[in-house]
Amino acid sequence: TFRFKLIIAFKMSTGVVVADEISVAFSQFKLKKGEYSGRYITFMIGADKSTIVIDKVGPKSKSYDDFIEEMPENDCRYAVLDLDFETYDGRPTSKLVFVSWNPDTAKIRSKMLYSGSKEAIKSALDGVGIHINATDHSELDWDDCVLPVLKKYA
Repeated sequence: TFRFKLIIAFKMSTGVVVADEISVAFSQFKLKKGEYSGRYITFMIGADKSTIVIDKVGPKSKSYDDFIEEMPENDCRYAVLDLDFETYDGRPTSKLVFVSWNPDTAKIRSKMLYSGSKEAIKSALDGVGIHINATDHSELDWDDCVLPVLKKYA
C-alpha cells in the first residue's frame, strides 16, 4: 500500500501553469537574441497563485553574484542562467542551468506551491540539463557548489 500512495502523491499537481511568454523568452535566451538575451531570467508564481510569470531579466553585463543578490531572502523563485566557465582542461564554455530557489525562511505555503509547480516550469525550459535546488545562499556558492557541477557536465 505504501508504493500505491507514493505513486498517487507524485501525480497530484498544484494546478499552476506556465505563462505563454515564457516559451518565447526562453527561446530568445537560448539563442542569445532579442529582449530576453542576457545572463539570467528569474520566474515567480504570480499574485493569482495560478501562473508562473517572468520576474526579472538580468542583462549580459550582470554577474553570477548579481543573480545571487536578486534572490529574495523570504520568498521562492525559479531561474535559468547562462553561466560561463572554464573546463578542467582550460577550454572556455557555457552551460544553461535551472535553479529552484526555495529558502528555508520562506512561508510554508509558498515553499509547497513552488516545490509542487517546479515540473511545470522545467518542462517549458526544454534543453536545460543542469538543475540546482537551493534552500540558502551557501547552496549557490560558485566555487563549492555550482562550478563543480558545471565542470562535471562539460
